[in-house]
Amino acid sequence: MNTAELEALVAPAAEAHSLELDRLEVLAAGRRSVVRVYLDGDGPAGRGPSLDEIAEATRSISAALDAADITQGRPYTLEVSSRGVGRPLTDAKHFRRNAGRLVAFTLADGVVTGRVLGVVEDAVEVDVDGAPRRIPLADVRRALVQVELNRPVEGEETDEEAEGVAWTST
Repeated sequence: MNTAELEALVAPAAEAHSLELDRLEVLAAGRRSVVRVYLDGDGPAGRGPSLDEIAEATRSISAALDAADITQGRPYTLEVSSRGVGRPLTDAKHFRRNAGRLVAFTLADGVVTGRVLGVVEDAVEVDVDGAPRRIPLADVRRALVQVELNRPVEGEETDEEAEGVAWTST
């Protein structure tokens, strides 16, 4: 399968759902191929596509591939997902979509970890240990979201607050 031809079919199908083609991979899997499509977009809250948006786009992408018969009758498996939390943030839109998340920035002078506050022009505004810092996008060699498993969501009570539990130390 020609990747350029696949991209030419997949990108418009994704765009019809206000999504962007992030990347496309074609892998051999025995007699069949696996076509992996990774999508991105603002989504309903500006923080990436929802599962419903991905599902709708998947149906459109599948229909476009079937109609074009780009596989010439050979069997394939289509896998469609979001770009994923493990992918490096490279563009201003990636940082904007990850506002509020903890990100590790690899810069020329070391690694800085902070919470993304937003994007201003060509820089990312970050809270680093309670102090604001502006990191120019041109200075970022690599940026990865740090997964936080037990981080309370802003505006929601923790279980202890909801139950009226107070912690004190002596």
